[in-house]
Amino acid sequence: MNSLPAWTLEPAAFHDLDRITNLKDQVMRADLERLGRWDPDRSRRRVRDSFSTRWTSVLLVEGAFAGSVTVRPDEQGGRHLELFYLAPHLQGRGLGTAVLRRLLAEADAAGEPVRLVVLQGSAAQRLYERHGFTVVHEDPIDVHMYRPAPEPTPATTPEQAAVFGRRDGPGPFDDSGGRFRPGGELGDHVRVQEIDHSGSASS
Repeated sequence: MNSLPAWTLEPAAFHDLDRITNLKDQVMRADLERLGRWDPDRSRRRVRDSFSTRWTSVLLVEGAFAGSVTVRPDEQGGRHLELFYLAPHLQGRGLGTAVLRRLLAEADAAGEPVRLVVLQGSAAQRLYERHGFTVVHEDPIDVHMYRPAPEPTPATTPEQAAVFGRRDGPGPFDDSGGRFRPGGELGDHVRVQEIDHSGSASS
């Protein structure tokens, strides 16, 4: 079993756009061709439309570019996950799962739901289902998935606080809960193959 490599998520810069676009071509082309949706110009245009230096992060493995993810506000509330790509040579090692878990932990800390779209027949759908996503709508091309916000924790009364030796206050994730976008070192992935295929699937 391969060990998980050291990785970080860093805010994307404009020069990362071409690298993300090329990576999408590598990891998504086969599935888009299978569905009769491969169009290189449209594919690249959709990456440009979804890319944002505010919401997009690049995945670095041992300092080298290895993937990307965008976590942006969703029009229906909460967060929307897209442009989630992982370099082929790093797939199958648990890296995509580790990144996904971190992103979902941040969303849970903020009390926000997460939405995403995967391609029909994508192996990523099973991964997302294991992490609490359910299908809310599908068509011949796309599967729309939703993960609800966690149930709120009941408030602690002064009496309970005295018993447990603590008081009401920030939870264990509150230091990052106000931070919407991923960035900085995260430790231990719509579209990746372990995660190969997610994000805005009809691109």
